[in-house]
Amino acid sequence: MKGSCLCGAVVFEAEAPAGGLRIGLCSCRFCRKAHAAPFNAYATVPRENFRWLQGEDRVQTYASSPGKNRHFCSICGSQLVAEHPGEPDLLLRVALLDEDPGARPVEQIFRSHEVPWLAWEGDIKRFDEWPAGR
Repeated sequence: MKGSCLCGAVVFEAEAPAGGLRIGLCSCRFCRKAHAAPFNAYATVPRENFRWLQGEDRVQTYASSPGKNRHFCSICGSQLVAEHPGEPDLLLRVALLDEDPGARPVEQIFRSHEVPWLAWEGDIKRFDEWPAGR
């Protein structure tokens, strides 16, 4: 699976672990703030299954909480991966994948931190692209 940041300066490749990719959704306060989104889609991949293909020199690190580093593109700010140093896996940011990983979310964590305005159902207008006239 290949992925890239918003500006394309950083490109990476990751291989799903044995047993397949397990995607999760995290609504914790740190993920919401770091991604400017109501949740983050993540998947763990073994460190040995991840490699930078381009732009590793553009990757910066932010220690967002004790024992957790978030790596992001220094140009566009896209979060790339996160890690707990010393642990065998990286936390891949699934939304950055440039292709369908063939897996779907299997867990949702920190639901107690969900934002009250996020509505999954109801009278939400849905469009495949920009609405007409926009």
